[in-house]
Amino acid sequence: MFVGVFYGLASVCGLLYFYTRSATESNDDPQFKSFQRTYLIVYMMAVAGDWLQGPHVYALYESYGMSKHQIEILFIAGFGSSLLFGTFIGSIADKFGRRNNCLMYAILYGGACITKHFGNMPVLMIGRFLGGVATSILYSAFESWLIFEHNTRGFSDSLLGTVFSNAALGNSLIAIISGVAAQFVAERFGFVAPFDLALSVLLIMAVIIMNTWPENYGNEKAPIKESFEKATRAIKEDPNVFCLGLVQSLFEGSMYTFVLEWTPALSRAAGDVGIPHGYIFAAFMVATMIGSSVFKLLQQHERPESFMRYVLLLAAVCLSMPIVAPDNLGLVFGGFLVFEMCCGIFWPSMGCLRGTYVSEETRSTTLNLFRIPLNLIVIFILWQNFSMISIFKFCVFFLFAASIAQHALFIRTEHTPRHQKLPITVDEDENL
Repeated sequence: MFVGVFYGLASVCGLLYFYTRSATESNDDPQFKSFQRTYLIVYMMAVAGDWLQGPHVYALYESYGMSKHQIEILFIAGFGSSLLFGTFIGSIADKFGRRNNCLMYAILYGGACITKHFGNMPVLMIGRFLGGVATSILYSAFESWLIFEHNTRGFSDSLLGTVFSNAALGNSLIAIISGVAAQFVAERFGFVAPFDLALSVLLIMAVIIMNTWPENYGNEKAPIKESFEKATRAIKEDPNVFCLGLVQSLFEGSMYTFVLEWTPALSRAAGDVGIPHGYIFAAFMVATMIGSSVFKLLQQHERPESFMRYVLLLAAVCLSMPIVAPDNLGLVFGGFLVFEMCCGIFWPSMGCLRGTYVSEETRSTTLNLFRIPLNLIVIFILWQNFSMISIFKFCVFFLFAASIAQHALFIRTEHTPRHQKLPITVDEDENL
């Protein structure tokens, strides 16, 4: 069943991709194509450096004789590092440059890869700290650089959505390729080999950034503390930014929790029959790619502020399947596939919404502040010994709450033109 579903989804994904190319607005501007290519090449290598490490982290720790509790502590350290230091990294990006911050991503994550050569708990802990900070950069500085450069060049909002959609599509494709490549080198050279491959990719990415990306900033004159305070104040005082941050934190917190729980959920539903993890993961990624194509179609008719309400509700229903029918493999697996499709719609939609409502002055700082609640959610769930059903109940609750926050954002912006921003800026607030 799993193999058949994978090939069926792959066929649908291919057909949908070619359909969206003809059904959506095309752009033959060579300047835009060049700009998009410049960003996507670097971004694809950045996510490849991340995906290459994922499949064999747990196996590598086990090979070093780490207990389950020690491995859980290492994972918590990664999320905790992102929670504690990620916000300051965002302020550094706004002040000292987003391009420089992306180079720092390569250095920090490369350092984390090097620590994997040592079967020593303190050294591995350092690697998790470095990886946690690097992850914060991956989900803030690259997007901040893109939005600034996109707006500076005068490209339209719809084309920004195109870039984000193609980035989500490419991210899923890179995940599949990285999984295959990581397995190939791991079988021949051991569990540490995928991390060496990731290090090589990150080094090449850094060279490309230095030669193709210009630098841009938030407010380079403002002290880091002031940038942090402005971002915090914007979240507290601008309802649009607050709702956006709430949606992101609740959805991504549920998504990262799902990553930890889909294996036991499907294993229970399958009973004594083993599940092919590789085909399931590949099917999830193809479903995400389908979602990114669906986003392009939805964007032609509705604003993300509107259709994301229904996407979040659908995601909540999907993750309720292990609660209402835990032993029904078809329903559980089908729900997970549709949830992954929702993820494919979520990523480009949130990129567009952040580009609209988050201030350029403190963009990287704000995006990292959004990640604080989601890191707390994952740490809390990892730290507790909840049952699988209880964990999915948390996820469903978070997703329903996210849909309510998204509806509040829609109500506030319903009559606002697509290009116009509603948020009260920090400077306007200070003048008042």
